[in-house]
Amino acid sequence: MSAPDPAMEPSPTAPASRPIGVFDSGVGGLTVVAALRELLPGESIFYLGDTARVPYGGKSRATIERYTLEIAGLLLAEHAKALVVACNTATALALPRLQESVRTPSVGVIGPGAQAAVEATKCGRIGVIGTRATIASRAYERALQALAPTVEVHALACPLFVPLVEEGWLEDPVTDAVIERYLTPLRDAGIDTLVLGCTHYPFLHERIARFLGPEIAIVDSARNCAVALKDLLEREGLVAGGSAGRLEVALTDPPGAFLGVANARLGLGIGQVQERAVQGVQRMS
Repeated sequence: MSAPDPAMEPSPTAPASRPIGVFDSGVGGLTVVAALRELLPGESIFYLGDTARVPYGGKSRATIERYTLEIAGLLLAEHAKALVVACNTATALALPRLQESVRTPSVGVIGPGAQAAVEATKCGRIGVIGTRATIASRAYERALQALAPTVEVHALACPLFVPLVEEGWLEDPVTDAVIERYLTPLRDAGIDTLVLGCTHYPFLHERIARFLGPEIAIVDSARNCAVALKDLLEREGLVAGGSAGRLEVALTDPPGAFLGVANARLGLGIGQVQERAVQGVQRMS
């Protein structure tokens, strides 16, 4: 299965003026949108959250590849000039298939996060936290060790973090207790750098930092993904000029309460949320 490529379709605007297409399995990828808006204020962004099929973390590689190509197809129909896979699970399991299937340039969150972690570590012991699928894929280990073969990687799945964030329990004693339960082994292992390997996790950045202490650097893949996209747009001659770009948000299922939490936390000023249907998912009414 392959997604349509806008190079095969007529575009109503010049390439540099077209939007950046960003997608995640839910709305956690809005942390990447916030980083993009800060770094690239002139760029328009079309964000698509596959909320009808969230979470991706427990699904097979074949399923995640299919979902990724379907969502990418919807973004390409919006004439996206570049694609950002703002989902660690989809980056780990489906980015190579996406890059083989479409000509539109794309970036994920794992490579930029690994690069930042290697630059940050002093002792060579790096922790990575993410969904079960991301951690099981060993994508971060491969990316980190490709950059620094002697680095020691301590990877840990933290599946309860996403539902806690989705519930809006960002400053709750229960969340603090879960952070302590998950991250104590990593702290005790002597890591000096921790990669937040899920786009939901930056919402817990302050609580995680408070538990780990100032001696452990925290790498937010969202910010580093934005930097990687900026470099890509410059290489491809796709940087937009002029005034501030627009932000459009679409979901494949009605928005839940967390969209309001994310919007308020990130200051994105999201207006009306659009709806999109994907293959095999009933359209929102």
